[in-house]
Amino acid sequence: MRIASLLASSTEIVAALGLTEDLVAVSHCCDWPPQVQDLPSLTSALFEAQTAREIDDAVRAKLKGQDAIYALDAQALAALKPDLVISQALCDVCAVSGAEVSTVLSQLSPQPTLVNLEPYSLGDILETITMIGEAAGVSDRATTLRTSLQARIDAVAERTNALPGPRPRTVLLDWTSPPFIGGHWMHELITLAGGEDAGNTADRPSWTTSWAEVLTLNPERLVIAPCGFPTSRTLEDMAGDPDAITALRQLEAQGCQLTVFDGNRLFSRSSPRIVDSLEALAHWLWPDVHPASDIEPEMGPVHPLSVLAS
Repeated sequence: MRIASLLASSTEIVAALGLTEDLVAVSHCCDWPPQVQDLPSLTSALFEAQTAREIDDAVRAKLKGQDAIYALDAQALAALKPDLVISQALCDVCAVSGAEVSTVLSQLSPQPTLVNLEPYSLGDILETITMIGEAAGVSDRATTLRTSLQARIDAVAERTNALPGPRPRTVLLDWTSPPFIGGHWMHELITLAGGEDAGNTADRPSWTTSWAEVLTLNPERLVIAPCGFPTSRTLEDMAGDPDAITALRQLEAQGCQLTVFDGNRLFSRSSPRIVDSLEALAHWLWPDVHPASDIEPEMGPVHPLSVLAS
């Protein structure tokens, strides 16, 4: 089986299924496990930007002009002759569009199998594991992986259900400049971890807001995990955003607890590490109830103001 994965999340699923050696190409965002970084990259970003604000401006300009945000190297894809191509139909802002991939594959002979992923919930994420496992001929491995992940989710839910008293009003931002309130599966993560979803994100994609609006939500916990940004980059980016710093200081003065997580590896990727995200969030919200997760220290949580102040 020759597999081309055009998503960081699907690459992680392929690896979790023990199929890393079957990968022949990945996307420019794929960085886990580390060995996939040596594989050919079939996609690239069609804009140059560094800060969160610059990236947001560039993407909005592309969308307004109905221009592509990412490029797919169709010639390289054809030359690799993959048996299975994994793409997505969820978010054109996050990866090359599923429609473009379908068009390219329709011109190949023989045509590889295409699996298009479109998860909106934790259950959907688990289903993508089954889909990839079936397409790759390792259904038994997919079932085993899915069962183990569901058991971990259930364990968090059981501990949360036994919590006494009110749940802290929690907001999770998956972008900072401008702030975006995280949607899709974020509602489930927050509520399963033991928080009250102050952003009311159920059954919604992520959406743009403002720091003023975040303040009106009156959160007691604020989680910052910008999509695609490791913790260090988020802190560096926010250091140059006076509006964000002012809002964070005001929130803390109101009694809100703040933290930054690695938004590149946690929360935004619909891969097995979404359960790592759940466990890490649960421990941060209720450290005396939920055990510490096994995430690397550089992935958070980090108090933003304590770092920015230094």
